[in-house]
Amino acid sequence: MKVRKFVPNDIKRVFEIESMSFDQSYGINMFQQLYDMGIGFLVAEKDNYVIGYVMFWIKYENQGHIISIAVDKNYRRLGAGTELLVRAISILSMLRIDAIYLEVRQSNDGAVRFYEKFNFIKDRVVPGYYEDGDAAIIMYLPVERGKVS
Repeated sequence: MKVRKFVPNDIKRVFEIESMSFDQSYGINMFQQLYDMGIGFLVAEKDNYVIGYVMFWIKYENQGHIISIAVDKNYRRLGAGTELLVRAISILSMLRIDAIYLEVRQSNDGAVRFYEKFNFIKDRVVPGYYEDGDAAIIMYLPVERGKVS
């Protein structure tokens, strides 16, 4: 497996992964708009086939943000999600930020545990965050100039 920068030819496959992973997914046009804005966008490949992705950016002057991360259901538990998240954290931590934030469905215990393995901390719950009324847990990872705390 390797991780590389997203290229526009990946967009349909990334959208497939997004759609199979989330009940409410970003539209394909949103992926293109975010890419055009210059967000961090990486994909994981196995045998030249895209199996996962992560999108991230600087949301505020001193905050990194994981926009979305997903791995094809048929390729989970092979380390792709871990490698994608580690690479995104590494890139963001080189910038002058204080923390990396993300949102996760309160009902998604597996994802919460996944982020906790990387020392993300539960900050707060936002009721009704998602369109279907589900709450989000806001999690963050403290970052010390150039390295993760």
